Amino acid sequence: MKAAVMYQKGELPQYVDFPEPIAQNNDEIVVTVKAVAIKHLDKSRASGKHYSSDAPASSGRVVGGDGVCLLEDCTRVYGMAVNGMLAEKATIHKDRIVKIPDALDDVTAAALPNAVIGAAMGLKFKADIQPGDVVLVNGATSFTGRVAVQIAKHYGAKRVIVTGRNQESLNELLELGADEIISVMQSDEQFIAQLKAIHAETPIDVIIDYLWGHTAEMILTCIKGDGSFTNRIRYVSVGSITGDIIQLSAANMRSADLQLTGSGLGAWSRKQVGLLLSEILPEMFQLAAEGKLKVDTITVKMEDIAELWDLDIPGGKRLVVTI
Repeated sequence: MKAAVMYQKGELPQYVDFPEPIAQNNDEIVVTVKAVAIKHLDKSRASGKHYSSDAPASSGRVVGGDGVCLLEDCTRVYGMAVNGMLAEKATIHKDRIVKIPDALDDVTAAALPNAVIGAAMGLKFKADIQPGDVVLVNGATSFTGRVAVQIAKHYGAKRVIVTGRNQESLNELLELGADEIISVMQSDEQFIAQLKAIHAETPIDVIIDYLWGHTAEMILTCIKGDGSFTNRIRYVSVGSITGDIIQLSAANMRSADLQLTGSGLGAWSRKQVGLLLSEILPEMFQLAAEGKLKVDTITVKMEDIAELWDLDIPGGKRLVVTI
């Protein structure tokens, strides 16, 4: 079969002939792959830079972790791969399958899950979002950030504030449900003044952070209390695009009712992952099928994977490879 294979860390994946996968036990099944989204997680794991990854075997590793595929009876499902997904055939976990609505196309169905995981898991299980909450999404112009804005509104957020660099993308977020935008391209003083004013008018309840780094330090400065009673703030770190390390003042932790947590691989319980597959993803697939959850994608062919692996994808879009 044809597959996109990584042979060494740091190299580009190659479009090559590769042995067909074989199910190793009753918990695995072989499927025909239709579409696979290429995400930062996939690239990080393939290069060995992600905390959950190791080096590729000398015989090579198929890239991609999940995608849209067909079962033996031609039922179309989203599946999570056992050993790589971007190939004509793959082995998936039998207990990690979600049926895809007929009205939802392969490309959108492949693009959505990682963003839903990066948004809904933090909002629902780490932030315990409640109807009427005010939500701040730091780094909302990314593909996952745009999905997070829409899911926050779906979960009942009263107001969604977003940050980002690209002004055009920020303006587009207003059409997706955001209520106020904050540019991180302005000076630190302007950023802090704008966010402090918003927090004073409508106290922020939930922060979903895809950037971390310096913007996280500024946000924490804005929510630091002055000794009076504060609302409960749930700060959830999901990504660290602008830096993995921050300086955190102890006064932040003592002066506000602040819960600081993270959402990612290893941070969720087995029950929560089960709910992702049984409830959250089916619900989000249906919303997308009905046009109530919108995403932008760029579609490419698997044979072009080496040339497209490092492609700079603009404006919060997701690269999806069709097979």
